[in-house]
Amino acid sequence: MDKFTTELMTALTTQHDLKEFFRQKLEDAINLLLERELTVFLDYEKWDVEAKDTENKRNGYYWRDFKTEYGVLHLRICRDRLGEFHQRTLPYRKRSSDDLETTIIKLYSRGITTRQVSQIIEEMYGHYYSAATVS
Repeated sequence: MDKFTTELMTALTTQHDLKEFFRQKLEDAINLLLERELTVFLDYEKWDVEAKDTENKRNGYYWRDFKTEYGVLHLRICRDRLGEFHQRTLPYRKRSSDDLETTIIKLYSRGITTRQVSQIIEEMYGHYYSAATVS
């Protein structure tokens, strides 16, 4: 068995929250993907000695919260010193996945009021949206 399967089996046997388990794994995977994206852009691995003479280097992170059906993902978005790197993994300036918007549109099209949609979203996703925001 691989590491993921072992951790999943452990979570199941200890009755951990599976939604939180998948949220954490998704967060880890996206953060790793963002790191690799910067590595490919800079064309050298992190801590590579030969890259010390290059002009553009890693320059830390900034944090972005991204709302998904599994909960809020706390993502580290990589930066470079020259400001030339733009990640392609996440949509630019988006703070939530399209799943939530699709759900809101479907509920609203079936005749549910914006206040009811707001309550349903809060119960399902744990995020509060006012009726005006839903509208």
